Amino acid sequence: MDRRTFLRNSAFAGSITAGLAAPAYAQEKRTLTMVTTWNRDLIGVHDAAQRVATAITDMSDGTLTVELKAAGEMVGAFEVFDAVTSGQADMYHGADYYFIDRHPAYAFFTAVPFGMTAQELANWYYADGGMDLHDQLGERFGLKSFLGGNTGAQAGGWFRKTIDTPAGFEGLRFRMPGLGGEVLDKLGADVQTIPGAEIHQALASGALDGAEWIGPWADEKAGFHKVAKVYYTSGFHEPGAGLSVAMNRAVFDSLTRAQRAIVKTASLEAHQWSLSQFLSRNGAALLRLKAAGVQLAEFPPGVWDAFGTASTETLNQYMDDRLFADIRTSVTESMRKSASWIRRSDGAYRAQRERVIG
Repeated sequence: MDRRTFLRNSAFAGSITAGLAAPAYAQEKRTLTMVTTWNRDLIGVHDAAQRVATAITDMSDGTLTVELKAAGEMVGAFEVFDAVTSGQADMYHGADYYFIDRHPAYAFFTAVPFGMTAQELANWYYADGGMDLHDQLGERFGLKSFLGGNTGAQAGGWFRKTIDTPAGFEGLRFRMPGLGGEVLDKLGADVQTIPGAEIHQALASGALDGAEWIGPWADEKAGFHKVAKVYYTSGFHEPGAGLSVAMNRAVFDSLTRAQRAIVKTASLEAHQWSLSQFLSRNGAALLRLKAAGVQLAEFPPGVWDAFGTASTETLNQYMDDRLFADIRTSVTESMRKSASWIRRSDGAYRAQRERVIG
């Protein structure tokens, strides 16, 4: 090869190398504001929101920075839905059943009475169309929604006295949001929906006679055992409570394809991460609560039967709404399918494990 040909080829190769080294385009750096239904002191749930915010920031290599605003720092806990749909904030992290006044079907993406366990919720969401239905519901309000956390099975709640019959709920001032609260209303309770950060004060002052929050780990941290001593460890209302991330749909659509994938992945990863946090910590916390003098209790069969009857009535009253009916049907079919196998596999195994090795 002569010198002239060598230089010509070298220049061509250099131009290719330079082209490959330069970025195709410089991504604009953006800050997204996330509002939440959680006070910063509410362990587990605030942690899940922070997990999403940090993951989006890290995975996008700083092209997206999520600035988290806890409840009250920008808007109130129950105002985050409107803040995001109006464009005041870019996204929220919260429990979607706080927004059943916007549409009752939002309850299915947190929990409904006698609904799905955490694993059944994941099965429905990932494998049986739940994610698409969440998207359909969000689209009505200009939102792009994903699961973004899970508390696992929630406790039945804190009481100052035992509940021996359904009549024990009559006139009881009790904190419970979502459709579970509507069930207790049918049993005669004075149901109140207040943010998690306000429960302790309401119990301590006597404004509430009882309350449910999450489970032993979060409840111990909140100090409920200092103001109520009867703890029902199993409840009908939230057998596997999902948390959600919802982004203003116009904001989501304005992101690059890679950034949209990051938001989705970060949200769904937090679902499994937060579930592990709760399940790994609840057992030890329950032992500490018992050692502190808390009376652990279970609702008797007659109370469970009343929960069941009122739960069916509560869900049935919304069946005139087509989307609610479609989502309920999808949930029920998936739950029955999953439960059939889980009962015969995991259920049988766990019973034998406890019998054989304790």
